[in-house]
Amino acid sequence: MSEQPKTAFLGQQSDLPSSPEDANLDYVPNPRPGTLYVARFAVPEFTSLCPVTGQPDFAHLVIDYAPDATIVESKSLKLFLGSFRNHAAFHEDCTVGIGQRLFDEMKPHWLRIGGYWYPRGGIPIDVFWQSGEPPKGLWLPDQGVAPYRGRG
Repeated sequence: MSEQPKTAFLGQQSDLPSSPEDANLDYVPNPRPGTLYVARFAVPEFTSLCPVTGQPDFAHLVIDYAPDATIVESKSLKLFLGSFRNHAAFHEDCTVGIGQRLFDEMKPHWLRIGGYWYPRGGIPIDVFWQSGEPPKGLWLPDQGVAPYRGRG
């Protein structure tokens, strides 16, 4: 069995960061370097705050990426995403900011994020961002989140 990579949060008692800016993401070596594949994180209960009213906003996030040298350690990602609970930002800023930060720090071959936000004021807002064209030959499953239909 290979030696486990050193991580900052895994197996440790960890407090929720006070803001996304204070959160540290932990990256570990890709266990399958040289293999083109997609890793997915589904976050069905993401929460942030409306920057105008201070009321909570809720979303289902789906993050897909094709790793290169590193992968994001899931506990650090959970803490980072949890730090948005008291963070006031528009849906677009949260969704795109999460995708860009992961892409800038992890440097995967490719990354996309879908933010499927629940309605506020009667209008659901879905926000999508990707780092560019996916690599040739990469299998991309549908993100699997149906458009908002209310009670219909």
